[in-house]
Amino acid sequence: MPRTPSRRRSWLFIGGADHDQLAAAPASGSDVVILELEDFTAPSERPAARASAPRILTAWRDAGIETAVRVNPLADDGMADLAAVMRGAPDLVLLPKVNGAEQVVALDQAVTHLESHNGLPEGTTALVPNIESALGIMHTFTIARSSPRIAACLMASEDLATDLGAERGRDAVELSYARQRFLLECCAAKVLAIDCPYTWVDHDGLRSDTLYARRLGYRAKCTVDPSHAEVINALLTPSPEDLANARRVVNVFESARASGQGRVELDGSLVELPIYLNAKRLLERG
Repeated sequence: MPRTPSRRRSWLFIGGADHDQLAAAPASGSDVVILELEDFTAPSERPAARASAPRILTAWRDAGIETAVRVNPLADDGMADLAAVMRGAPDLVLLPKVNGAEQVVALDQAVTHLESHNGLPEGTTALVPNIESALGIMHTFTIARSSPRIAACLMASEDLATDLGAERGRDAVELSYARQRFLLECCAAKVLAIDCPYTWVDHDGLRSDTLYARRLGYRAKCTVDPSHAEVINALLTPSPEDLANARRVVNVFESARASGQGRVELDGSLVELPIYLNAKRLLERG
């Protein structure tokens, strides 16, 4: 069964012509695997990638993983991509370079038509707009509310950094505000926010970057490296220690409330209602 949005922790992009990685995708451990037909697939390779997409999506689904495709912008090769991949009934369709709601509305209409054309129940294909520019960041809330099909929004890193004229670094400090703003807008729209990928190969840096994202409030992160999926899953899954601490918070707060207190001290910190509710959400997620 498809995972609920909050359980989709790792989102792995694989180029449409990268046959070895496409075949190995189920072994990566990623919650969602994305057949990437945009930047990772050269235009000359796209016809062959489209032709093989239904077979690849079926194989992934049979292996028990959620299937996704990132098509090109609809004004470019996107409509040809969609016509091909919808024959494989992807769980999710990602659209790159979204700057406004009208692009999502056009995608929704195209997907609705292709669901009917391929005998799929209407509304079964979820959408994930990709935000890759300063303009897109500023419009994320409106974009996220533009279609009932939207399951999440994803923030890219390299195109955004280029748009900002930012100097890229392993600490990603140049994207700090954008990551916080993107998360805030997604939370306001009540859709899952997918953090940008860590585009270096070292796992220590990936851990630091994912822990930073988790502290901000992210519960999902994309990656372009299959070996990163297990690290992301481990760090975005509540640990036994996290759950034990959350149970302590819930227990002491509920005991305090039962005795008529509005808050209680625990380990030198005042536990109030918002902290208690956060602990309960962590337990539910665990």
